Amino acid sequence: MRLVIGGSYQGKRDAACRLFSLKPSDFADGKTCAFEDIFRCRAIFDFHEFIRRFMQPESCLQELSENLAERNPRICIVSNEIGCGVVPIDAQERAWRELTGRICCQLARNADTVVRVTAGIPMVIKGNLK
Repeated sequence: MRLVIGGSYQGKRDAACRLFSLKPSDFADGKTCAFEDIFRCRAIFDFHEFIRRFMQPESCLQELSENLAERNPRICIVSNEIGCGVVPIDAQERAWRELTGRICCQLARNADTVVRVTAGIPMVIKGNLK
């Protein structure tokens, strides 16, 4: 599993394509794909939006990292880092940020490679690109 993280509009998907030999057509869209698509696709972008859509019930997300490691171990997940800004007043928005952070921590633990992208520059923070 590969995880690519970073702020909004930092070039994460382009970096994932270059680093992991992916094409735009290899990606499922986290804003619109079906839940089961994550177990079949080569990659997913806007993973944070995937989490937002499937938060309720949370039970389907609690074991997501382990299920992905088992059912789709070569997936590349591209997600915004959403917990580094102003804390939202809305409780649902805070819950989404917290759940996204926790799931991304689990994914990073299970991932072979974790890359953080800032200003289009990928930095490997776990593993290697070989």
